[in-house]
Amino acid sequence: METAEFLDILDREGRLLADAAEAAGPDAKVPTCPDWQVRDLLRHTGAVHLWAAGYVAEQHPSPRPLGDGPALDGAELLEWYRDSHRRLMSTLAAAPHDITAWTFFPAPPPSPSPLAFWTRRQAHETAVHRYDAETARDGDPVAGEPAAGFTAGLPVEFAVDGIDELLCGFHGRPKSRVRTIEPRLLRVRTTDADAVWTVRLSTEPPVTAPGAAGSADAELAGPAGQLYLALWNRIPVPQVTGDAALAELWQEASAIG
Repeated sequence: METAEFLDILDREGRLLADAAEAAGPDAKVPTCPDWQVRDLLRHTGAVHLWAAGYVAEQHPSPRPLGDGPALDGAELLEWYRDSHRRLMSTLAAAPHDITAWTFFPAPPPSPSPLAFWTRRQAHETAVHRYDAETARDGDPVAGEPAAGFTAGLPVEFAVDGIDELLCGFHGRPKSRVRTIEPRLLRVRTTDADAVWTVRLSTEPPVTAPGAAGSADAELAGPAGQLYLALWNRIPVPQVTGDAALAELWQEASAIG
């Protein structure tokens, strides 16, 4: 996907997140993030927006701590979130493609640049948290049903990219805790797109490659949008075949800190 496509999705998802949060109210529990209320979701996501915008605008060459959201609440907090989203959008839209800045894993082709990285990362960050806001608005959902509504307007290509970012980006880093004592092979497959990944598990960080090489010990499968949410631990995995313990391992160990 091109950077401009991620920017369009980021714009849409941020607006939908704010609308769902407003409808839910700041006190509403977030079922997909049990320790959070909507105010926590807004503070976190807005802070991440400003953190990302800072790297792009100021071209920071090294990591910086993520700041806290403000001590606002209610309508003021919601407006602060919307303003944070607008600032992120304007920063990304105005940035030249050849910026230099720190990233925590490489951006994929065709534009492996810091601008491409931060635009892509914020699009996925916001899409997943938009889903969280919708579960707060609609109450604790029945597994599977909210995913259908969420993914109705979400491009399949974007969901596939999000799965790839999670497997190859986040869980390609040394800090991934998805590990096994004995070598195991996990397959991840979308049922509505020609996309499959093979994840080699061991005592070392996972190694993910596109394609279906080798005989898998377990396969996690489903429509791209639902599988995207499942791998972010928002809904159960739609289809599990083989060793179900590997699906449980993913749920227990894959959370991103």
